[in-house]
Amino acid sequence: AVVSTQSGHYGRGGVLVERVEVKDVRLPQNLQRAMAAEAEAHRDAKAKVIAAEGELNASKALKEAADVIAESPAALQLRYLQTLSAIAAERNSTILFPMPIDMMKAFAGR
Repeated sequence: AVVSTQSGHYGRGGVLVERVEVKDVRLPQNLQRAMAAEAEAHRDAKAKVIAAEGELNASKALKEAADVIAESPAALQLRYLQTLSAIAAERNSTILFPMPIDMMKAFAGR
């Protein structure tokens, strides 16, 4: 049982009750399961809110990056090459990609 008292309340016989302490509370198993399910649902809801905030921040950062890249076409090419370099380093591999024939002619004339 849960007991609630106010400080300074006089009980029977004029005894001042300052504090009541409950040491052991036993709840039925079905109530314990219901409370645990509610707590888990609360944690799940909170985790979803945090994940949604992270997605919002990531989408804002992507939009800013897209705006920067849109200002300079060369920035997109540099980002592409940087990504290829990161993939090659991560997997310890070499990436081959085709070059336009016009660029090859420039090297062939030398």
